Amino acid sequence: MGRPTLILDVGSLMGSLVGQTEERTRQTLRIADAMSPCILFVDEIEKGFSGASSSGSTDSGVSARLLGSFLTWLSDHESDVFVVATSNDISKLPPEFSRAERWDGTFFLDLPGRKEKEVIWRMYVERFGLDRDQPTPNDRDWTGAEIKSACRLSALLDVSLAEAAQNVVPIATTAGESVEKLRNWASGRCLASDHPGIYTRNSGGTAPHGRGLSRDPSAN
Repeated sequence: MGRPTLILDVGSLMGSLVGQTEERTRQTLRIADAMSPCILFVDEIEKGFSGASSSGSTDSGVSARLLGSFLTWLSDHESDVFVVATSNDISKLPPEFSRAERWDGTFFLDLPGRKEKEVIWRMYVERFGLDRDQPTPNDRDWTGAEIKSACRLSALLDVSLAEAAQNVVPIATTAGESVEKLRNWASGRCLASDHPGIYTRNSGGTAPHGRGLSRDPSAN
């Protein structure tokens, strides 16, 4: 992207002293503004902010104030900070989190398609020094992480990709119900990640522009 990438660990903002969490949050956002143009990445954001709704009875409102500071900054900051966040379960986030002008779009990232998988296979075959001419195994419903796992096992055990694939069980099999639930939820609600427009069941999505919140069934 040609920009420095900052990874925001929401858990590290929490402090044991009164007011420490709020001060750390303000300082972190000031650092992001000072480093612009940059990318601010928040992985599995619902795990960091999911407790805000009950914050008043669990932590004296600290989590709620942390979320409020972050949402205000998302709406008002004028620095060139490109914010990207991923979430496996947006339902755990409060409704105000995803309103317009805080995020430019909410994108659904489905399991990779054929073209994406071909690129991922080439990348990991090269990274692990494997034979590029060997056939790839049946990768139906595989994620990029499972492709990486097959390549790593192939290099580690000195076996073919086909043999290594026998030790890989895709998440679409082990958690098939959850993946289907995500797809059904996203249909009509999210933008697609591989073509312009709204995601619909059995289609894909578009790349985000500006700030984006993605719902990703393949995230680990």
